[in-house]
Amino acid sequence: MNISLINPYELGRQPFGLAEPAAFLQAAGYTVRCCDLSIEKLDSCLDETTGIVAIYIAMHTATRIAVEALPKIRQLAPQASLCVYGLYAPMNAELFRSLGVGTVLGGEFETGLVSMARRIQAGEGDTQTEAVTSLEKIPFMAPDRSKLPPLSQYARLINPDGSEKTVGFVETTRGCKYLCRHCPVVPVYQGKFFVIPADIVLNDIRAQVQAGAQHISFGDPDFFNGPGHALRIVRTLHQEFPALTYDATIKIEHIVRYPEEIKALKETGCLFILSAVEAVDDTILELLDKGHSRADFINALFFLRETDINLAPTFVAFTPWTTLDIYLELLEHIVKWQLIESVAPVQLSIRLLIPAGSYILKLDGLDGIVGDFDAGILGHPWRNPDPRVDELQQQLQSWVTKAESDGLSRPQSFLEIWRLAHLQAGKTVPELNLEHAGKPVPRLSENWYCCAEPTCEQLLSF
Repeated sequence: MNISLINPYELGRQPFGLAEPAAFLQAAGYTVRCCDLSIEKLDSCLDETTGIVAIYIAMHTATRIAVEALPKIRQLAPQASLCVYGLYAPMNAELFRSLGVGTVLGGEFETGLVSMARRIQAGEGDTQTEAVTSLEKIPFMAPDRSKLPPLSQYARLINPDGSEKTVGFVETTRGCKYLCRHCPVVPVYQGKFFVIPADIVLNDIRAQVQAGAQHISFGDPDFFNGPGHALRIVRTLHQEFPALTYDATIKIEHIVRYPEEIKALKETGCLFILSAVEAVDDTILELLDKGHSRADFINALFFLRETDINLAPTFVAFTPWTTLDIYLELLEHIVKWQLIESVAPVQLSIRLLIPAGSYILKLDGLDGIVGDFDAGILGHPWRNPDPRVDELQQQLQSWVTKAESDGLSRPQSFLEIWRLAHLQAGKTVPELNLEHAGKPVPRLSENWYCCAEPTCEQLLSF
């Protein structure tokens, strides 16, 4: 039976979420085709012989694209059984079942995909017997990336001098042991995480280096969920490929807690660390249960600068608790700590996403602010008590989109964000000296974002 695995979008990364299940399904005897819609068209992997179409939805944007793509999928593969799998599948199960999807798999989904294939091949129909969310450890195997587009077609590393490197993408763990209220990982994994064996991770990296990777992006929700595991991998990696660089995502509290381990990252080729700072207001950080304070953020920033690792902070700039003064304070901190070059402008327009099952809904005081689940936005709509805040977010989202399409630099984009925010607050716009922008930093060519309500219309070309 022919099975097509489809990735709608994953920040320009070659998806582990297709490569790993492809290996599982092929080992079980199935013919697998893969299609990454950020690069390819649906008709490259679908036809009337397709028996199963399984769509990987690892993020909000991918989920929205999957909803829009379903009619064309049915047109191209009319006999196929439909499945969605990945982080956003369980929380949107009701929606996808209403759209004709028979199987919904979240958590550790590979063995569920194999079980589904056997069930359908045996003629047992589309009635799901597999757990919607499985938190049972699976026997990971070497991912098969041979059916995916080459790494050269994915996101690149852009160095401060303008040179570029081909980027590989791996995961060393899945899930997360923390319970940040706004995080989409939490409703599915509920504080659990699973280690991918080091030999599988290293062999995956070796294969990607052979395919041209010069930089590795570690895609774990938190690279230091298991610090010892992470260090074993990067030390071996550096011994074998001393010129290879990498980046990782690490919580602010872990940067503060593990200074020696962070220094070891520098010694093994770490260029920058992504960290979901989210806010510089301590009250909002407590509401999000982030586990760090503004002081921790500043301490982590200066420690990384001493260590010569760049910090790429990300933010959820607009929440139900954001005021215009709090937003201006965020911008002032970015200026004060010379982070303009380090912060992608989109991070300053991001609006909190509250998906189904979000731990945000456990907070008191949200009556009249957060509404019922809306399938149109794949989340719970909310409004800020001050309508000027929501108006500013809309202005900035439009500006950031335009600035990116016009190719403006981060400082140029920040200048307009600074101006619009002060005008919305009814304040005189202070003159901004861009000498405080900070030095250009290495970054990926596609921006990292999480827990946001992004627009994805530009991606709907499948």
